[in-house]
Amino acid sequence: MRNFVNKRAAELKPSGIRKFFDIVQVMKGAISLGVGEPDFITPWGIRDTAIRSLKRGLTQYTGNRGLPELRENICKYLKTRFSVNYSPEHTIVTVGASEAIDLCFRAICDDGDEILVPEPCYVSYAPSVSLSGGVPVAIKCSAKNDFILTPELLEEVITEKTKAIILAYPNNPTGAIMTKEQLEAIIPVIEKHDLLVISDEIYAELTYVGKHVSIASLGDMAKRTVLINGFSKAFAMTGWRIGFVCAPPEVDEAMFKIHQYTIMCAPRMSQHAANGALIDGLSDDFAVVEEMREEYNRRGRFLVNAFNSLGLTCFQPKGAFYVFPCVKSTGLNGEEFATRLLTEQKVAVVPGSAFGEAGEWHVRCSYATSMAQLTEAIDRISKFVLSLKNS
Repeated sequence: MRNFVNKRAAELKPSGIRKFFDIVQVMKGAISLGVGEPDFITPWGIRDTAIRSLKRGLTQYTGNRGLPELRENICKYLKTRFSVNYSPEHTIVTVGASEAIDLCFRAICDDGDEILVPEPCYVSYAPSVSLSGGVPVAIKCSAKNDFILTPELLEEVITEKTKAIILAYPNNPTGAIMTKEQLEAIIPVIEKHDLLVISDEIYAELTYVGKHVSIASLGDMAKRTVLINGFSKAFAMTGWRIGFVCAPPEVDEAMFKIHQYTIMCAPRMSQHAANGALIDGLSDDFAVVEEMREEYNRRGRFLVNAFNSLGLTCFQPKGAFYVFPCVKSTGLNGEEFATRLLTEQKVAVVPGSAFGEAGEWHVRCSYATSMAQLTEAIDRISKFVLSLKNS
């Protein structure tokens, strides 16, 4: 039979996150620290907004870009919270930040274009680049440098084919952030080589040290930055599948055409819910988000202290809701550690290699789950580490 599968799709590796998540679903008594999904329920005010829209019969398509009032509030939100200026006319409401990522790469990549991907990073970036005909080029960041991107690291990998760079801070899986000064340090390199920036800021509200700084707020960087964000993490709205992307006019036009043909529009009830989240948040300084952020921060500090006490060196996350301990002291790499931990103690973590080669000796643990679950997980991990020392 003729091979009908696209070569790029056939060569993709399965998600390193989903592999362990799928096992947990059928393993009785297992604890999952694998998937980054808030354990909080979407705040009632947001749910009520969606319910009221349904009661009013607002179930039709919206315009391709999304509800005008939502796009206006998105831009108001970005200006108020992060001093970023984008226009509603160049904003697209997407099916989660994931669609925005896919749209961006399909809009900018010609065959052979190199897209710089600082690692460790979210698992979808490199595959999305490859599916779009581009070539993902890894930049290995390390714990010695707090997992940040430096001008030196950036200069080392730029070639004539380099078109864009992904910035994803706060970072999944490390919890690293980049400060205003650190972002300003890489801007001259970006401008020198005329690169586009794709800034995935889905964890912007979950910053524990100072306030999140968007590279799009610095100088003229908004003119060369595609800003991606959404409602899944900060507002506990993962299942609503609602995100957005703001971009310079030329890139926005290309993304919009792809969005028109492939998606048409994001779900209307989710758009109403997202608009309600922003209206409520702008009126009370995002009090609900602040409560969730404080709880995440408490959980993160607990895990960092626990892992360090076990001899598994752990970077203190400054954002997002993950810790990324190094397991090298056990004699196991991340894949071996995660596999045996799941088999022997029924705790699921994600091998750091799922986020790039830079994560080979690490595992990622999400603390978007209850303290009771985290406490039990640490007890089991302690037993596992002790068994390795005694073997």
